[in-house]
Amino acid sequence: MLRRAASGALVALILLCLAWELWLAPLRPGGSLVALKALPLAFPLPGILGGKRYTYQWSSMLILAYFAEGATRAWSERGASQLLAGAEILLSLVFFAATVAYARSTR
Repeated sequence: MLRRAASGALVALILLCLAWELWLAPLRPGGSLVALKALPLAFPLPGILGGKRYTYQWSSMLILAYFAEGATRAWSERGASQLLAGAEILLSLVFFAATVAYARSTR
């Protein structure tokens, strides 16, 4: 169950980052290069899907940057971007909790 939660949250966060910066509420009309923020999330994807404990450990630290970005943008922006930032916060928290719990349970 923890692996599914982590995998689902990670995939959803990748899709959210891409949709946010390309179509839903980009910084510039037509999309922006900020969509590349989804790229670092793709690196742990094979290990998360494969259940590799080490990947769960280091990716739990990577996700904190996305939590910080979501908190900053939820505070500073209005409208659709604020709602998308809230979704980013929620997904990053779910991923963080699932990865930490999985790493502990497989110790």
